[in-house]
Amino acid sequence: MPNNNRVQQLLDLLLAKHLIDQQAHDSWQAKSLGSLAEAEKIIRNQVVIGDEQWVEIKATSLGMPYVSLVGKAIGPQTLQILPQDLSENYQIVVFNKTNQAIEVGIVDPTNLKAMEAVEFVARKSGLKAVYYVVSPESFRSAVKQYESLGEEVGEAMDFAESIFGQKEEESGNDILDDQIKSAPVTKIISVILRHAIEGRASDIHIEPVVDESRVRYRIDGILHTTIKLPIYVHAALVARIKVMANLKLDETRAPQDGRIRLKIHQKDVDFRISTIPLIGQEKVVMRILSTPDKAPTLEDLGFMGIQRKLAEENIDKPNGIFLVTGPTGSGKSTTLYAILDRLNREEINITTLEDPVEYFVKGVNQSQIRPEVGFTFASGLRSLLRQDPDIMMVGEIRDNETAGLAIQSGLTGHFVLSTLHTNSAVGAVPRLFDMKVEPFLLSSTLNLIIAQRLVRKICDNCREEAKIPLDVEGKITEKISTIPEGGFYGGLKKSDPHKWYQGKGCVRCGDTGYKGRIAIVETINVNRYMRELIANGFHKDLVMKELQRQNYITMEQDGIIKALLGVTTVEEVLRASESEL
Repeated sequence: MPNNNRVQQLLDLLLAKHLIDQQAHDSWQAKSLGSLAEAEKIIRNQVVIGDEQWVEIKATSLGMPYVSLVGKAIGPQTLQILPQDLSENYQIVVFNKTNQAIEVGIVDPTNLKAMEAVEFVARKSGLKAVYYVVSPESFRSAVKQYESLGEEVGEAMDFAESIFGQKEEESGNDILDDQIKSAPVTKIISVILRHAIEGRASDIHIEPVVDESRVRYRIDGILHTTIKLPIYVHAALVARIKVMANLKLDETRAPQDGRIRLKIHQKDVDFRISTIPLIGQEKVVMRILSTPDKAPTLEDLGFMGIQRKLAEENIDKPNGIFLVTGPTGSGKSTTLYAILDRLNREEINITTLEDPVEYFVKGVNQSQIRPEVGFTFASGLRSLLRQDPDIMMVGEIRDNETAGLAIQSGLTGHFVLSTLHTNSAVGAVPRLFDMKVEPFLLSSTLNLIIAQRLVRKICDNCREEAKIPLDVEGKITEKISTIPEGGFYGGLKKSDPHKWYQGKGCVRCGDTGYKGRIAIVETINVNRYMRELIANGFHKDLVMKELQRQNYITMEQDGIIKALLGVTTVEEVLRASESEL
């Protein structure tokens, strides 16, 4: 089927399912979107559609059946029809077998090489291949069944015990060396890292707890115990990680930091390693820095309505400071990377100073600061100014000197992106005053202040309407009444009835009711009036009047709007915004 017919059918399906209106349908139809991939990119940036629902619609537009494999048990003999490496390489999986055919889930139905590989295997068995379109998540759920985490680690542990089953206190240095080099320990670490990636973990904790070594994954901001191992293998696990990260094996009394880069599922993944001595043992925490297949847009991150509009307007300014604030773990760096990706063009020189470099961005000059050799944010910023930059990203404004240099850079025609640790957008200006920044200089350079937090998203697969306690609803209703009409988005109005949602819990979200995270945001546009207020001391009452004129909404109010839209829950908003009802 020609591409334009496929796009037309896709638009017709979206209209029939009431996911777009007639005006949007006709507008996209008039644009003559060239390919299904182009249509997908544009439509998914503007229409809220769950991943599984989108794949089902895409399959229908291609004239192919759709299936979800999440939670579906697949027999080992069926899985092994395709070798695991072939399955992962082409993102195809056999999930059923009959006397005449094998049923195959495929993520990309336009991948002819993947189909050729399946046809070759099917012909050898005298079978026919029947294809179903599956989502990437559905594929990962099926592939996990080749071997579970517990089974893979269990097999390695059985082998480990047969080689060195001593308690740690009985093991000498020679035995520890053997453990580090042994296949079981290498296998255990490999499996732990791979399953962390498959489970969307952001951090891995390997820690001694009394008589066991506990492995925990942080998923959507919450730690989950994944597996417990005998304590005698803990030292070997830590040592193996040190070897991989080029850390000192014989240094167990001081913290160490390092980095590991591995290829997992055909994708380069960086692990930032931190070790710290505890009583008798060491603990390891690994931050997973996996560059996404495509950089997220501001809307993907949670910028909607007036916040998105202000952010996009200020990204295009030629100079000044674009400031993102929030505590550690609030997604500030991800927001900056999304902006860098949008600005990244061949004719622009973008240079960054980071601690550490979290994601590698092609075409951007990224530098890792090293305070131990005198390469700090302040000294690095001076050097950057001699590198003919158009855009500079300074990972964090930590001290007076860095703050002053960032201001000077903004004044001299550079566009500066940076972060600051404050609890709110309004708090950023007094914080910079505390850093001895002159008010008249700050007012001349500051363009936009963003503050953000992360909340967990309700799982699309098990979202349902929910009731909240009457006293909580009453207080939330009061807060909604303070939101300016111009602050609402997503089709909501202040007068609309209030509906609340929750995740029931399903196999797709691990029975938590949540899957993924999104930012709740507040933004201050530093316009002409706000510049005058900053230059004159930033008096709170006058600032609040100007913010009301800007249709300013707080992070908490933004979160409440997202809760009304069914994106997150009221509980998550109150937790993240630290509100006391």
